[in-house]
Amino acid sequence: MRKLPLAAALAALLLSTVAIAATDKKDDKDKPDATKPDAALLQPQSSGSEGSVSVEGHRIDYKAVAGTLVLHGSGDKENEPQVSMFYVAYFKKGAEATKRPVTFIYNGGPGSATVWLHMGAFGPKRVVTADDTHTPAAPYGLVNNDYSLLDASDVVFIDAPGAGFSRLIADDADKSKRDEQMKDRRKAIYGVDGDGHAFAQFITQFLSKYGRWNSPKYLFGESYGTTRSAVLANILENENSVDLNGVILLSQILNFDTSIDGPEFNPGIDLPYELALPTFAATAFYHHKLPQQPAALEPFLEEVKQYALGDYTQALMAGSRLSDAQKQAVAEKLHQYTGLSVAYLLKANLRVSGGMFEHELQTGEDTTTGRLDSRFAGPSIDPLSKESDYDPQSSAISSAYIAAFNDYVRRDLKFGDGRQYREFADIDHWDFAHKAPGVQGEALQSSTNVMPDLATAMKTNPNLKVYLNGGYFDLATPFFAADYEMHHLPIPTSLESNISYSWYPSGHMVYAHEASLKQLHDNVARFIEQTDNVRH
Repeated sequence: MRKLPLAAALAALLLSTVAIAATDKKDDKDKPDATKPDAALLQPQSSGSEGSVSVEGHRIDYKAVAGTLVLHGSGDKENEPQVSMFYVAYFKKGAEATKRPVTFIYNGGPGSATVWLHMGAFGPKRVVTADDTHTPAAPYGLVNNDYSLLDASDVVFIDAPGAGFSRLIADDADKSKRDEQMKDRRKAIYGVDGDGHAFAQFITQFLSKYGRWNSPKYLFGESYGTTRSAVLANILENENSVDLNGVILLSQILNFDTSIDGPEFNPGIDLPYELALPTFAATAFYHHKLPQQPAALEPFLEEVKQYALGDYTQALMAGSRLSDAQKQAVAEKLHQYTGLSVAYLLKANLRVSGGMFEHELQTGEDTTTGRLDSRFAGPSIDPLSKESDYDPQSSAISSAYIAAFNDYVRRDLKFGDGRQYREFADIDHWDFAHKAPGVQGEALQSSTNVMPDLATAMKTNPNLKVYLNGGYFDLATPFFAADYEMHHLPIPTSLESNISYSWYPSGHMVYAHEASLKQLHDNVARFIEQTDNVRH
């Protein structure tokens, strides 16, 4: 994954490595034309069930609905089914809809299913995984989730088009026309703007189906899901007249020029190296690789952040004008903050990508450091590689999540018999081109930056509150990069107080660390309570 070009590396931003086919494949003897969709995809489906969850000692009875909504085209194609989107919604029994918040939750990818936030963070059941080591193989533990968000809000977990049980639809009697339709679907939906409009259509349909137009409304996205949330918030606010109460962001990336994945393919843009330095330092601290181990993490990170924005930035801006003596001094300082050798840092020209750091930090033990959560580590596949060849964190927990959900959705939610649940959509090309709000004509960004979208949503709805959360040990979307983006939003000073921040001693999937999950739940529940405009 590391050796891909930048766009391909970013397309794998959230989790894991395996892409799975996006159209149902059945034996030809059972289905002569495997490209023709199951008729069930053409109509909304649902399966209801009931249950209860104890959230920090408080029992909540709920109704669950696992089902699909069918998205259609626009204009002369408004009656043409194009996407069947799968969701699982949990509604608190006995709650008044107009006073009960509803939170729409999704992972990123792009093209990821939302199994991670569902089974790891806010659903009523939680899969048990090891804290920072590889979780043993099945059977896996599925327990009551003491930190489900159902105490604060109804929750709707949404699978992106092509992922989970969601599918693109091509419905025509002629196979060649179906093939052309599917090609058009992929082009229209597998991109920043098409994905945002698909989710907007899903949400407005959901509000109508379940009578939730007058409920307090929230978006919760993780990783690329934060990119989606910025685009989606602007679409909902300014195309669909849906004012949101809040946007909750976890492990944020809004401007892809800040990514530490593959910055070497974008020479002259040194910002990723500067913004990743605090995460490198946190990781070296965790693994005791620093020449002088600080007493506490957070004061140490404050020192590193000041250096990253000061002397380190000045040194990288100097480029080839930096003298040998200055370069040596910077390398020695980086050694103190990262644990990497001075010789290695000099050879890297003071610029270390995420993959390089993950491979090099524990190279003396032939050990690779985790990307999504750098607390994790595993045996290096190739000790002589320049960069890491896999992510030990993803390998450590993915099987537990996928197995637990596949069992739970069929056994408890009564949905999915005869269907394949796909961790990721099969996306050959994700269109990162984006038309920012206010841009005239067909001008598109060459590198995705959705900061203007979130800023526009906040300016057109000045009551909108935004809550940023992140982990210190996240090398996929470093926390200081997210902090930097928020402090550079093009918004007036009067709106800056609408943004709040929380950081956790965990990684990309903050909730993989149980103590951080509790903090995340309590913080998000408090945020909703403070912004839902309902008297308590």
